[in-house]
Order: sequence, then C-alpha cells, then structure tokens
Amino acid sequence: MKHTPTTELREGRSPLPPADYIAETRRLYDSFGYGAYRWADRTDTPAEFQPLTKPLSECRVLLVGSGGVYRHGQIAFHTMDDTSIRVIPADTPSADLRTAHFAYDQADARSDPNCVLPLDILRDMVADGEVGGLCEEALTFMGGIYSARRLEEETVPRILERCKAQEPDLVLLVPV
Repeated sequence: MKHTPTTELREGRSPLPPADYIAETRRLYDSFGYGAYRWADRTDTPAEFQPLTKPLSECRVLLVGSGGVYRHGQIAFHTMDDTSIRVIPADTPSADLRTAHFAYDQADARSDPNCVLPLDILRDMVADGEVGGLCEEALTFMGGIYSARRLEEETVPRILERCKAQEPDLVLLVPV
C-alpha cells in the first residue's frame, strides 16, 4: 500500500507535517560547515514581461516542461544534475511519452503525461480555435539541476536556441 497522508488518517495516525525544504537546506549547510546557503539570485537581470501583440487565437505556442519528459526511444534523463534537453515533436501521442525525474512522484505523470507536459490539452485548444497553433517541437528538461551555474550555462542556452529557431509568439513553461 502506498504511504500517503490519506492512508495515515484512515489508519488513525496523524500525517507527517510537510517538509520545510528551505529550513532543512539551511540546517544541513550549517551542519556540514559550509556556512549560509546562497540561493540563486537573479535580481540583477530580471526578466521583462512581454505582452502579447496579437490574440491568443492567432499565437503559435512553444511548450517547455521541466518534468523530465522524454519520448519513447529517446534516452531518459539520468542524474539529478542532467543538464540535457529533449526535443519532442508536438504531434507525439501521449502514449509515447515517458518521465524520468528524481524529485517528484511520477505516478500521475506516467499515467497522464499531460499533467507535466500538456500537449493533448494544447492540441485541443488549437482544434477549438482558442490557440493559433503549436510550434513543431516541445522542449523538456529535468528540473532537478542543483547547479544554477550549469543550468544557466548549459541548459538555458540550448532551450533558447531551440526556442528562437521556432519563432513562437509565446512560450508556455510548465514547471514541476
């Protein structure tokens, strides 16, 4: 039986409290003698909001997901600092999508990949005329990259290069 808060309540036990990731990270760094943990700070280069210049019904959308999604036949993401990306044709059937990620329970994503990479939902929106179209490719990576430097130097440039080549009107980032 899967261990969940609901299971604990059903068995008359109190569920465990949620983990305080930030406090635990600070505690561990201090206990290892590293001093204060330095969180990635990008306030020196804030992202600029760019409003749409045309209606969503005329926009081409590029989908980018950090849930470790890959297509059957591609190499799975393999380590927690895997900085590679996967290029997935936007017409890939959901049945051909897989996940490999160490930092979240993948049961739901494996049952329905749309919860981490909503290709079917976007295709339906295109069919209904709510969205103008999809770019030819969706881009995915495994969001468990602890090195902000490697993310910035390795993953982000690959994603930006592929994004620019497809000339989307908007990019939908689905974080996990």
